[in-house]
Amino acid sequence: MRRLVLAMQLMTRLPLPQVKADEQDFAAAIRWFPAAGIVVGACIAGGLSLGGRVDPWAGALLALLLWAGVTGALHLDGLADIADAAGAAHGDKTRLSLVLADPHVGSFGVVAVVLQLLTKLVLLRMSVGSFPAWWLIGVAMIARMGPLFWARWLPPLHEGLASRFRGRVTPMHLLGWSALALALGWWMPGLLMAAALIPLWTWWLRARVGGISGDGHGAGIEIMESALLAALIVAR
Repeated sequence: MRRLVLAMQLMTRLPLPQVKADEQDFAAAIRWFPAAGIVVGACIAGGLSLGGRVDPWAGALLALLLWAGVTGALHLDGLADIADAAGAAHGDKTRLSLVLADPHVGSFGVVAVVLQLLTKLVLLRMSVGSFPAWWLIGVAMIARMGPLFWARWLPPLHEGLASRFRGRVTPMHLLGWSALALALGWWMPGLLMAAALIPLWTWWLRARVGGISGDGHGAGIEIMESALLAALIVAR
């Protein structure tokens, strides 16, 4: 149970009790990232439903605010860093690593975050009437399955918590969450796009970045959330 709490603490800004844990517990918390996504998705769905009682755009805006607020914009930060690095490196992996290590956000990162927020806002508005709000739970959960695969398939870029994730994900964890995702895909076919999105992001990171880091996880989650949300709308 403490590893679930740790996963929630790593992936959200929700008030949670402090738990005693060591480095192994923190690394193993990655197994529960999809469960944290269920909570994030429930918050977003609640905001969309509540705000939608006033106006569909109000529901979309409230859902977006909760999406960023509950996660502490953590994944948006990763998206900004990856965008800055990819935009400024021009294929030079050494320069890319230097840009990733820079704590400042550049113009590429700002543009990527703004476009991502606008994309989510429009997609959330389009989702109203297309499918039930609770389907957003599936979007947030499956997007957070990505880190389990990326940690398993990609070498770490540097030492840190993300590098320790790799040894804590086993094929059984991948199979277990994949089975749940397939079950959800029975009702929500658009979510099955994750079967292509996860390998595609793996390929892109390997080719352009050379491995995985916390930024790669965060950017991947953001991209998957938007893509899965769009897929649900199209599939309906």
